[in-house]
Amino acid sequence: MTEAPLAYGVFSVAGGAHRIGVRSGDDLVDVTGVHDLLATGSLTPLLAAGFEAWEETRSLVEAFTQAGPDPGRITPAHSATMHLPFAVGDYVDFYSSLHHATNVGRLFRPDSEPLTPNWRHMPIGYHGRAGTVVVDGTPIRRPVGQRGPGDFGPSRKLDFELEVGFVTGQGPRLGSPIPVAEAERYIFGLMVVNDWSARDLQSWEYQPLGPFLGKSFATSISPWVVPLKALDDRRIEAVGQNPPPLPYLLPPGRGLDLDLEVTINGKAVTGSNTNHLYWTMSQQLAHATSNGASIRAGDLFASGTISGPTPDSLGCLLEITANGQNGEYLQDGDTVVVASSVLGSCSGTVVASRPT
Repeated sequence: MTEAPLAYGVFSVAGGAHRIGVRSGDDLVDVTGVHDLLATGSLTPLLAAGFEAWEETRSLVEAFTQAGPDPGRITPAHSATMHLPFAVGDYVDFYSSLHHATNVGRLFRPDSEPLTPNWRHMPIGYHGRAGTVVVDGTPIRRPVGQRGPGDFGPSRKLDFELEVGFVTGQGPRLGSPIPVAEAERYIFGLMVVNDWSARDLQSWEYQPLGPFLGKSFATSISPWVVPLKALDDRRIEAVGQNPPPLPYLLPPGRGLDLDLEVTINGKAVTGSNTNHLYWTMSQQLAHATSNGASIRAGDLFASGTISGPTPDSLGCLLEITANGQNGEYLQDGDTVVVASSVLGSCSGTVVASRPT
């Protein structure tokens, strides 16, 4: 069995102060203070310090854990409360799975080409709300909104989206794009993401400006951040891209081989893999900054729904129900868990909407 890679998280015990820990089997090892950048109960200072500091800190933490820390530094995971590991700066969600984009295009535009004309030319995305990014275990309130003309009420088509995300460090100054070849120096690590979606609100509002209230009510992330450098054994060649991207998106960088699974109320409903992503993280970050937009420590970039080519690898209920499989949109009380054996998991239980 392959040992899980290093992963950072922020935890507390019995309402105490926030501490920084790393995973160790069923336990957490408290690494607060092992480096000056791990002294505040948040990963934000580490993110802001940059690539060389990330590597130095990782080496110190790995040496500390391998040396056998004092038992007082070890906490059973079930005794800890996990928190958002960093202060989320900006949030961007991409649309980088070819299979997902094709499936959704067929649903929304049945009489035309499923992919929009720009899809194979650049990583498409939208800017979400950083303030509604929540950590694993946070209840998800059913959103209320316009479901159609003159129709306002709780969403009847609440959905999950199986995704991964990466968090960045501090970028160059405003007006300085990040070249695709340098993008990984700004990508600290990865986590599991569930970008909850209200499909009825989304389908009514999305034209002409795209996702808005149907997406902005909640996005769940796993409590653990796995450094990108700790995933070297999971790197793969990027998928072939046709037509070839413009020069600013070349070379494409490398992809990742990470398994993903979704369960609802303990029952497996779908599974996929990051190797199905068409656009790489390096291309996503290079495109997001190509107009001169800056990034900050703690900016979160999600992949978009990751679907595969088979009926059992669809990344959301929108696709699963349309494919004629058994399934319905989420009900109050449903608990959704998006999990990766490498990155960890994030869960959320749907609670009823507030009275309107």
